[in-house]
This record gives sequence, structure tokens and C-alpha cells, in this order.
Amino acid sequence: MTGKASFFNFSLRNILNSSQSFLDQARIRLLYYGLMLVMFGLGVLLSNVYLKGQTMLTYTFSFMLVGVVALFKYLTWKPNWHRVSHGLLVMATLINLVNVFVTMQDVNLITVQAIIAVIVFSFYMLGQSWGIFYSLANMLPVLGFMVLQFETNYFIDFKPERLDQTTIIISVFANFILIVFVQSHFYSAFIANIKEFKEASEEQSGLNVQLEQAIQKAEKSSQAKSEFLSTMSHEIRTPLNAVIGMTNLMLMNSPRPDQRENLDILKFSATNLLAIVNDVLDFNKIESGKVVFEKIRFNLGELMENICGGLIIKAEEKGLTFKLSVDNALKNKVFIGDPTRITQIIFNLISNAIKFTQQGNIWVRVSCIEDRHNTNTVKFSVKDTGIGIEQKNLEVIFEPFAQESVTTTRQYGGTGLGLAIVKRLLELQGRQMKVTSKVGVGSEFSFSMELPVSTEVVPEAETDHLLINNENLSSLQILIAEDNVVNVMLMKKLLSKWKITPTIAENGERAIQLLQYGNFDIILMDLQMPVMNGFDAATEIRRLPDPRKANIPIIALTASALFDIKEKVYASGMNDYVSKPFKPEELFEKIQSLVTLNAEPVKV
Repeated sequence: MTGKASFFNFSLRNILNSSQSFLDQARIRLLYYGLMLVMFGLGVLLSNVYLKGQTMLTYTFSFMLVGVVALFKYLTWKPNWHRVSHGLLVMATLINLVNVFVTMQDVNLITVQAIIAVIVFSFYMLGQSWGIFYSLANMLPVLGFMVLQFETNYFIDFKPERLDQTTIIISVFANFILIVFVQSHFYSAFIANIKEFKEASEEQSGLNVQLEQAIQKAEKSSQAKSEFLSTMSHEIRTPLNAVIGMTNLMLMNSPRPDQRENLDILKFSATNLLAIVNDVLDFNKIESGKVVFEKIRFNLGELMENICGGLIIKAEEKGLTFKLSVDNALKNKVFIGDPTRITQIIFNLISNAIKFTQQGNIWVRVSCIEDRHNTNTVKFSVKDTGIGIEQKNLEVIFEPFAQESVTTTRQYGGTGLGLAIVKRLLELQGRQMKVTSKVGVGSEFSFSMELPVSTEVVPEAETDHLLINNENLSSLQILIAEDNVVNVMLMKKLLSKWKITPTIAENGERAIQLLQYGNFDIILMDLQMPVMNGFDAATEIRRLPDPRKANIPIIALTASALFDIKEKVYASGMNDYVSKPFKPEELFEKIQSLVTLNAEPVKV
């Protein structure tokens, strides 16, 4: 069924196509064969009345025949069955009324058959509304004529035609055949449509079952992927924790210059490996829709200084000039937003700029482009004089695990996830990254962000009280629940720097036992341990009858990548968590903060 018809087309095949519904095709077939049937019937009737010299009927049937031929030709040229149906019904209605009121001035069997044919045809072809319209357009005038004829003996100045028996027989026979044909055709069409619908319904039910199975499989696969990433994260971060931790410890021991150089290289390599692991895990978190943006107060100027602090050193090591510019109007305000995600975006952009720039400059610009009192629109821009990007590759670089070329990957390294993470984070906030670049000249990445302004006054810089001296923690009794021997050794060495001798429990159950029979100020709890994990151990500790022991501060030590790890930590009763590999100063700060908070007397 090609559906390509010319003006001289007479073939049904050329006016049917697969885009038409089953019922529309049935309607077109009905019109095609029905019109041919009507043409044949009208031809016979026209010959009969012409030979008998019935002038008015000859004109009437001639008009009908010409009209039907015209409609048939239109159908085979442009198969608009709506128009053809309306044309046929309008013509039939006019002929019926002319026959009743003028030609024959009577209501007979042929008239009744014609009205029935119009009613059946109009409902099947055009639906209920038009079916009612054409039914009333034919019935009401005829009923009116019958009433008028009964009351006043209807009469006009025109001698009515009288049908002979032959004409009556031909007309009645033709009308019956037409009515039966319409009924039969649509009955077959409706039965076939019902069968098709039933088959489609059964097929849909089968597809629904398959879809449900596919969804269950996808959910299991997603869960398995999350568990796999969590396991791999733990397995990779655990030795990384030891490598970075031991490196930090050795750097704290005032090594010789040649030793420091080796340790710096070791720490740099381990930190890079950790960054790659974090990129993979963070991208998976973003793709899974698990990212929740915080709304906390922060100072944008200080945030940019902190982000760029370490990166400036990295740029200067390559001989690059690093320039950070923040509008003064932004420095004196406290904004509300997610500084962690802003840090992640800016850090990735600057790291890329440094990576792909061999000589020249790195410019980081933060400017206020609109100040609406309680909201500022801030534009962030990172510009470099690096290798640049070809225009055709500007979209490719934002795809996950993709870089501009294989040569780029080999020469500069990386996972190709940095810009993908940046793009997704901006899209989740309804923002887009703009890129301008020229090969051999450099690139500029920029985006804008609306940040609510807090009414809080910017506090003056406070002196860091964190590491006043090691005596602050030397008297602490710390219980460490950790099963990994290397991590235990690392923790002992680290705490020894703060003059602390910890007690070690190889699993959660042992940690509970030691807590019941000893006095501790804080617990450092690994989450994945044999016998009893950290979550269950924390839950049991919170149920201890002694209020002081039940309320002991607990810090989770986790290398897990599960997205809901933070919620699970707090739900189990732990106070805070530190991700492995952790920074010594971060752990120190959290220990000091929780111990100080818990120093107040417990009310019982």
C-alpha cells in the first residue's frame, strides 16, 4: 500500500497506506466499492426511467449519477473519506427531500429505505454527532410532510411522477443490497478490529510482563552496581588510606630534602589515584539522581581563595601565571548555596586548565552581573592559554569517559569524567556551561549561578584554635574499632603524634565489650568489619544502660561509596564520619569538637 495516487488513478491500492488506521481503511474500502455499486444501480434506474419518458426522474437520476462519479473520482485521487462521506450524504438528503416534496409528493418504501441507508451510513462513517445530524435532516422534513399531507391534503402546482413496478422493484432491490453491503462490511471490519485489539491487548500484556521483569532486572543490576562500587571503593580506598596516611606521617617527621621530594611524589601519585576513584564514584552518584544540593551560608571570596590555594602552587610548578579575581562587591556578602558543589565545579575547571596549558596564564574570574538585593547572579569564568579545542569537539568533551582525542588521553591522562561531572551538576541546577576556544590559543569555560544573599554580617577572620598544642588531646581515651592491620598501625602512628595511645577492637562486638568494662572519651568506628559491623555496633552502644557510655561520641571511618552512607551513619546513632583516606587535621578537628561538646555533665 503505497498511498501515492495521481488524478488519473482508479486503483484502491494507491489510496491506502499504512499510516491509516484499520477503521479508516475499512471506511475507504466501503466508499470505493459502495460508490461503484451505487453507480451501477443508478445506471440501471436511469436507463429504465429514460426509456419510459419520465423526465423529472431522468434528471434526478442523472444528477445523482454525475455526483456519485465525481465523488468516486475525488476519492481515488485524494482519499479524504470525511469529505466524500459528507458530499454523498448531502446529495442523498437533497434528493430525498426533492423526491418527497416535489418529484413524487409522497412517502413510499423507497423513501424509507433511503432514509435508513443515510442513517446507517452516517453513523458508521462520521460518528454519533454527524449521524444524529443527518438522521434528523432526513427524518424531520419527511415527518413534517406526512403531517402536512394528513392535515391539509398537501398540493403544489407540479404534477408528481409515478413509478412503475419495474422501477420500484429495481430501486427496492438496489437499496436493500446497499444497506446489506454497508452492514456486512462494517460488521466484518468491527469483528476484525476487535480481534486485532484483543491480540494487541494480549501482546501488550506480554510486553508489560517483560517490562516489569526488565525493570526488576535493572533495579537488581543497579543495586548490584552500587554494592560493587561500594566494595571496590572500600577495597581501593583502604590501601590508599594507608599510603596517603603513612606519607603524611613521614612528612610530619621533618624528612631530609631528598626524602621529602620522594614523599611528595608518592603523595601526589596517591592523591591523583584517589581523585580518579572519586570521579568515577561521584559521576555514578550524579547519574543515579542521588545528588542533593545543600543550602548553607558561605563566603564566596574565602571559598575561591581556598579552592585556588593549592591549585596556584600546582600552576606555578609548571611555570604558569595564575590570577584570581573576585569582585569586591561579592567579598562582603554571605551567600546561601552548596559550596561543596561549587568547589567541585571550579576545581575541575581549573585543574583542566592547568593540565592542558604548558605555558602562559590561567585566569579565574568571579564577577557580579546582576544584584537584586536579596539575590545575586554571579558569573564564574576560567580562562587559559592552553592547547584549545576544535569547534567540532566542543560537545564531545562533556560526554562521560570521553576526551577530545586518543592523543589527548595518552599525553595528558585523566578519566574524561571531570567536565561530564561539571555539566551534570550545572544541568541539575538549571544552568549551562558556555565554552569559547581556539586551537593553539586557549579556552574559556564560564557559567552563571543565582545565589541568594544572607542578611548575616560577614564575620571577621578568627584565629585558628585547632592545633594550639598536642596537650589538648593527650589525655583522651580513644577506642578504635578496626579490623585492617595496616589501618590500625596507621591510626596508632597518627595518634602517637598527638600523644594518644588508643585501645584497639578488631570488630564491633569486641568494641562493645571493651566499652562496657572501660572508660573512653570517643570511638573511631570502621563500618565494614567481621562478626559485627560498625552500624550494628553503634546501634547497640546507644542502647547501653549507662547514659554516659550510651552517649559516647562515635566517628565513623568509612571507605564506602554508597550514596546514602551519610544517612545510614546518622541513623545508626553515630555523630559524624570521616571518609578514608582522611586528612589528619580533619580528624583532629572532629575529635576535638565532639569531645568538647560531650564534656558537659550528662543529666540523668
